[in-house]
Amino acid sequence: MSYEVINTVDAPQAIGTYSQAIKVANTVYLSGQIPLVPETMNLHTGDMTAQIHQVFKNLQAVATAAGGNLTNIVKLNIFLIDLNHFSLVNEIMAEYFPQPYPARAVVGVAKLPKEAVIEMDAVLVLLE
Repeated sequence: MSYEVINTVDAPQAIGTYSQAIKVANTVYLSGQIPLVPETMNLHTGDMTAQIHQVFKNLQAVATAAGGNLTNIVKLNIFLIDLNHFSLVNEIMAEYFPQPYPARAVVGVAKLPKEAVIEMDAVLVLLE
């Protein structure tokens, strides 16, 4: 079985030993995205709303590079330092995804890379 490495300058470059995404057949596995601004590779300095939007923009850039978009996501994992932001994530997620929404998990964590407060990864399926 072969796979394709997905990479785009429109999303933050990998800061470790991973690829932005890996495509196998019509399934794409997107690595975790934190609110890094691609042009500077610094964390977004805005409020939580702006940081959530930045993560979705980063995921969208990788999904686009793979030949899809956010509506192709079938599974979304969200990691939050503070679960009090759960309802804000729901509100903003509804701006990016029409119903039916993808399967999802939201997990409270103690720490994320670069002191980020949110991270998301996803699996998307490209329709034939």
